[in-house]
Amino acid sequence: MKKILIIEDDKMISSLVQFRLKKDGYETLVVLDGNQGVEAIEQFKPDLIITDVMMPYKSGIEVIQFSKKSFPEIPIIVLSSLGEEEQVVLEAFNLGVEDFVPKPFNPNELAIRVKRVLK
Repeated sequence: MKKILIIEDDKMISSLVQFRLKKDGYETLVVLDGNQGVEAIEQFKPDLIITDVMMPYKSGIEVIQFSKKSFPEIPIIVLSSLGEEEQVVLEAFNLGVEDFVPKPFNPNELAIRVKRVLK
């Protein structure tokens, strides 16, 4: 069973993502900030990371930098509100993230992107 780490400070969004991915048979772990995200990457050893960009304590960019340096084999999908963080999204791609999903998003579209990235 593939393991997916969801790093998202909006509890409604993280619950929605977790519910949709569990339905597809993935094991999921939700954490609500960047510090917990870095810890969870080391302990949970996910097959995929889904992260928000704007979060408390450590930003999504800091989480991505840590992950790509320490565990470059783990793919990352970024969730982000478009517009306010356009520069940040470009930075995320430069750091090597696999995909970007703008908020608001369709959970079914996210599920398809997850499947593609984990192929």
